[in-house]
Amino acid sequence: MAKASGSADVDPSAFMGKGSIEKSTGFNPGLIVLIVVVGALLIFGVGNFFLYQYAQKNLPPRKKKPVSKKKLKKERLKGGVRPAGD
Repeated sequence: MAKASGSADVDPSAFMGKGSIEKSTGFNPGLIVLIVVVGALLIFGVGNFFLYQYAQKNLPPRKKKPVSKKKLKKERLKGGVRPAGD
């Protein structure tokens, strides 16, 4: 006759006197890695936020690129204004 369960062949007396199975020592390594990665991302995000705020207050605004005469003429044609000389 075959056994129905695979856990039935484990002798419960083998665990007697060795302490609780659920008792663990130290921290879970996966938890430590998770905390380190989340902490690094948090520091990176907060640092970027403060650098952005500093740059908005202290850096001068960027200069606009000069618009070419060709683009100005194209915009005037779209707006319905005829260019001079036509």
